Amino acid sequence: MAENEPGAGTAARTTGGVLKRERVRDAVLTMAEERSPGDAIPSERALCAQLGVSRPTLRAAVAELVTAGILVREHGRGVFVAPEKITQELVQDRQSLSVPQASGTWTSRLLEFTTMPAGARVGRKLRLSPAAEIFYVARLRLVDGAPIAIEHLHIPAATVPGLTARELEQGDLYQHLRTHHGVHVSEATQAIEPTVVTRAEAEVLDVPELFPALLFERLTSDSTGRPVEYVHSLYRGDRYRIVSRLRLAADAEPAGPSAGHHPGIPPGDFADGGPVTASTLGDVQG
Repeated sequence: MAENEPGAGTAARTTGGVLKRERVRDAVLTMAEERSPGDAIPSERALCAQLGVSRPTLRAAVAELVTAGILVREHGRGVFVAPEKITQELVQDRQSLSVPQASGTWTSRLLEFTTMPAGARVGRKLRLSPAAEIFYVARLRLVDGAPIAIEHLHIPAATVPGLTARELEQGDLYQHLRTHHGVHVSEATQAIEPTVVTRAEAEVLDVPELFPALLFERLTSDSTGRPVEYVHSLYRGDRYRIVSRLRLAADAEPAGPSAGHHPGIPPGDFADGGPVTASTLGDVQG
């Protein structure tokens, strides 16, 4: 659109405002990164004077960082650097599912443990009859005592006869399945999408209603290809992040056209390179 066309001036002002807020956001983000979790950032008045911006622009930038979980706002006290986010690396291994320990001390609190029919949806995922019995487990996952996630597990009862509530509160579930039930977990397919928490979930996770969260859905199979666990988990968006490490084979022979692309890399980028391999930081807690 040319500058003399209707709306050109408005578009330019809008773009300028967005870029200005982005610069302010980056400046405040830098301040946060230079501080430790729990440290305060300067007051609004001090930041406005230091950065040469208006309070509405500063507040918009700070609000973005609060939503992203980088800063936390405490009423009557100010704005502080948020606790560090939890990361965990899922390492691909040809022989087994390798699950390095996530940072922090992970514990579980059992919210519900019962047996019930699988039903149509869960039965399809676990390749069971809808009437087949499963263990349904709801767990609150905590890191260093702070609530991080709510997990809903569905495990075929015939696969782990005699499973007890105590088993689900202690140690690593996959290791326990291998040691005590002879179930050797080998492969997991996991999907992740953004969501928000309901009022009930917010109370359990100690966050406001409609707070940003990550929804994980995982289907785990054993070494024979038999589904042994279906899980959907809700993780606090301010305390959990996913980081992908991509290995770009730039010197390889050009690859043929692909129907898809890697998340965050637009189709056409690296089109002349070789295959892209990746390891992802994310949720595979047992």
